[in-house]
Amino acid sequence: MRIGELAGATGTTARALRHYEQSGLISSERASNGYRVYDERAVLRVRNIRYLLAAGLTLDDVHVFLPCLDGDVAAAPPSDKGLRVALERLAVLNERIAAQSKARDRLEAALREKTSDRIRPPA
Repeated sequence: MRIGELAGATGTTARALRHYEQSGLISSERASNGYRVYDERAVLRVRNIRYLLAAGLTLDDVHVFLPCLDGDVAAAPPSDKGLRVALERLAVLNERIAAQSKARDRLEAALREKTSDRIRPPA
């Protein structure tokens, strides 16, 4: 299947597929006309990549899951290494959320101070 067909079958873009390929997560052959041609199994692999990305992992994190990208990632029990990567990513996300919450609180306090409570930020 060509890149446009794979993109349509997986709900992604050709650009994202090229990025996944450049990252070593998927592979293709080249047709005589130079077009990328993907195996039918690439559909499941791309869906699994997108599932992991939607869960908050990065492409670098997804590399840990390479051995199981051709199976049912959502239903499979996670490996120790996969759990470690996910827990590390969760810690990073929690740190970012805490930092953003502090920044929001400082901005809100500054607005209240400077506007004498005339302007109330949206909840």
